Amino acid sequence: MANPLNFLLALFSLFLFAFGVSGMSITLAVAIKSSDRFDILMGVLDALIVRLSTAMYPLSFVKEANPLYGWMANFNPVTYAAELFRWGAGIESNLSFENPLLPFLGIVVFFAFFTFLGIVLYDKTIEGGGWQ
Repeated sequence: MANPLNFLLALFSLFLFAFGVSGMSITLAVAIKSSDRFDILMGVLDALIVRLSTAMYPLSFVKEANPLYGWMANFNPVTYAAELFRWGAGIESNLSFENPLLPFLGIVVFFAFFTFLGIVLYDKTIEGGGWQ
């Protein structure tokens, strides 16, 4: 059975991850004026981010099968979210990372960077920079 505090940390990290993805989308939408180019770029990013993550298989299995792929997956926010969810839900008895704080901090940095960047770009481009 999963530890309730681990599960809450995992759910909170998924919440932050969702906001980070929204911030990334807002940042790209504001930076790219063409809706066709935005759709194409989001499709490419989605394909790369999901395929280069450990959403389907735990990081320990990926590192064992292909060390280069495992090394690239170490820096993917989807990997952080998937590994934290597995750990929080008790699906995987041990986390592939040495410390659960590392993927959590990775998600917090992803969230903070793209949310802040999205807000600043949106405000400067759409709103005219009125909050300063």
